[in-house]
Amino acid sequence: MSAVVDRPHAAPPDTAQIWSWLAEVPDPEIPVISVVDLGIVRDVAWQDGACVVTITPTYSGCPATEVIGADITRALQERGITQVRLQRQLSPAWTTDWLSDAGREKLHTYGIAPPLPAGMRQVACPRCGSTRTALISEFGSTPCKSLHRCEDCLEPFDHFKCH
Repeated sequence: MSAVVDRPHAAPPDTAQIWSWLAEVPDPEIPVISVVDLGIVRDVAWQDGACVVTITPTYSGCPATEVIGADITRALQERGITQVRLQRQLSPAWTTDWLSDAGREKLHTYGIAPPLPAGMRQVACPRCGSTRTALISEFGSTPCKSLHRCEDCLEPFDHFKCH
């Protein structure tokens, strides 16, 4: 396996180290959240001398999937892993349940209302916390978000849709 790492005679990094590197790769559409926090990275393994990263896009037609794959590959190659293989897994389909708690908090801090917990219907404003909000459009700045407006602070905001 030493051939896959651009350091002669060095052991390849363990998968925990690779996960930590991937946790630094930002989502191209929401750069404050990583592809790991978003739940897109499903698995990391060494197979036949290559680092195999399994990803599940947020939806099958996500336009950022190719960019995410390129960013993951570049991040690992910059750390000396010369053989990276991406594996796209569409089943089970990505769900907002895969978002980490840290990722949800990062979305909120950035001004995007995170997906609602099961059973909740009213989206809270990420700026002032009010639940007096109104849906403006089913589609926000990206297809995975809807556009809302707070009826108290009057600010528009995106809401990351539940999937």
